[in-house]
Amino acid sequence: MTRKRKSHISTFLMDELNEDLLEGVLSRLPTSAFFRLSSVCKRWKSVANSSSFKLACSQIPSRDPWFFMVDSHLNRSIVFDSAEKNWKKLNHPPLLQKNSNYNSMPVSASGGFICFRNSYGNFVVCNPVTGSCNEQPPLDPALQSLTFHAIVMSSCPNKHDQSSYKLVVVFGELPKLSFRVYNSSSGCWEEEIALSKKFNDDDKSKELDGSTEFDSNDDSAVYFLSKAGNVVATNMQRSPSKQYSSVITSKDGEEIVHFLSSSGSIVACNLTSKCFIEYPRLLPVFYEYSIDLVECGGRMLVVLLSEFFGSASLRVWCYDEDIRSWQQIAAMPPSMTHEWYGKNVDINCVGAGDQILICLSSAEISSCVMCELAANEWVELPKCFVDGEAIKFMSAFSFQPRIEASL
Repeated sequence: MTRKRKSHISTFLMDELNEDLLEGVLSRLPTSAFFRLSSVCKRWKSVANSSSFKLACSQIPSRDPWFFMVDSHLNRSIVFDSAEKNWKKLNHPPLLQKNSNYNSMPVSASGGFICFRNSYGNFVVCNPVTGSCNEQPPLDPALQSLTFHAIVMSSCPNKHDQSSYKLVVVFGELPKLSFRVYNSSSGCWEEEIALSKKFNDDDKSKELDGSTEFDSNDDSAVYFLSKAGNVVATNMQRSPSKQYSSVITSKDGEEIVHFLSSSGSIVACNLTSKCFIEYPRLLPVFYEYSIDLVECGGRMLVVLLSEFFGSASLRVWCYDEDIRSWQQIAAMPPSMTHEWYGKNVDINCVGAGDQILICLSSAEISSCVMCELAANEWVELPKCFVDGEAIKFMSAFSFQPRIEASL
């Protein structure tokens, strides 16, 4: 049989598929292939634009994550495709190109959406693949002046809907914290709810008589001289991309928002029981390090870059609630970290399933490293070039590329 005859049979079989089967097959293609469907033939173009095809796509439980990258130019959309291991430039959503939303900063992501915050403090949620956007109703003006500690998204998809989500903001001054929730199903912000501090068993008696006070030392800046001779404050001076380092997890039906306080300690806010606790520090307060939070497989993990005995060390930690201590679960090989020593490297991290993407940046270094937790494998990503120039990424947000997620 000739090659031409084989090709004819292959085409014939695809043409013979009924609409449901064809949509089912095409819905399982990588998301990057969707952009090419309309150029194959008229039938595929019709399928790509049909509502039944999007319904078929919504029934795919999960997709390999894309990472939305953040650099100094906020008005462009560059992603790293973890399935194809390459960089892609997307069309920046039209709504984000308007004057009122120009230079909006991405602050959170979940499911197929990314949430941006504009210069007025308002939120815009968009699907970076399709460019569809929705401006959220503004918060009360009085809240805009308060300190925001956490901004997190939580997707609420069901079998036939990938478009439902919640947006949670935690604000106030420790120990007086509150939160509000925006629910896309109702299209409005829910009432403000106060969070109370949860004490350890040893402090229960003090809690009852009201004699226990919050330790405010953690949020008071203390200055000391570093090994390099620089004056350093324990109160973290965050870059805009780390301003709202926070993640949301769910355990036993309870939603918990974790965030970094201004001093680098980790606070866990239980939205279900309306209380919060502060975890013990990983390192002493007078120690120089860079820290960030990620969510992986439903767990909150901490990525910590520190310096010991003339070398840099990057490790991943998980908090064990039963023994109330931190446990190391992964570490980058020293051969990859030795060049970072003494260069004031800052890390910004994001988790996706069993992966962690780490953006490292300083005056001398710019690098992105992917960690596969299960295998403890660490791979430096290739440089991304635009107009012949390598881009220095500050941070990233993970999302699932879903063309069916609409706003």
